[in-house]
Amino acid sequence: MKLLALDSSGLVATVAIVTEDAMLAEYTINHKKTHSQTLLPMLDEIVKMVELDMSDIDAIAVAAGPGSFTGLRIGSATAKGLGMALNKPIIAVPTLDGLAYNLYGTDKLICPMMDARRNQVYTGLYEFSDKEFKVRKEQAAVAVEEIVAAISQLGREVIYLGDGAAAYRQTIEEQTKVGYEFAPAHVNRQRAGAIGALGILYYQQNRLESAAQHEPIYLRLSQAERERAERIKKN
Repeated sequence: MKLLALDSSGLVATVAIVTEDAMLAEYTINHKKTHSQTLLPMLDEIVKMVELDMSDIDAIAVAAGPGSFTGLRIGSATAKGLGMALNKPIIAVPTLDGLAYNLYGTDKLICPMMDARRNQVYTGLYEFSDKEFKVRKEQAAVAVEEIVAAISQLGREVIYLGDGAAAYRQTIEEQTKVGYEFAPAHVNRQRAGAIGALGILYYQQNRLESAAQHEPIYLRLSQAERERAERIKKN
């Protein structure tokens, strides 16, 4: 099995080609350029480097959200376009699931966080039990204090990762009542390799959708939608 994996849900743009046994290529950029500038050129580069015939891939795994509205739309449109052109299914991997999967095999609780602004983070809780990846708390947009309190109540050591953990590090350090650590730099942000590896598991579970069916998972209204709703409420 061979998957193409994409993630443009946050500040990181990342693409990978993954099989059951190996990651054939991964190209990840965490810099200032927009995903519309980077994602397709990065994909083109790794396809050339591994001499991949795109018709040979079995599916396209994409970080489906939550995350940046613009980033999600770019990733979704790229996956949908490729899926339709190649007649390949889409594997919609929840963004926080993919981020947590970076820490495969840890015996600690995993808490990925993405900065959702408005004093919130996109987050969830995950663990590996007998090497099986399990979702303890589904991804949601919550105040950082809320997720930290939930972790403290569980009483288990935790690893934090993601740009939200960096943005709210002081709050986390002040309020976490259990043993904790922050993931190191090479696994603390989105990686398409993790999206692809988890995508293979989801493929085997038949968690597939057509390119036409695929839509991003936003969790919250966009700023424009919130402002429109507030104007309507005032009127």
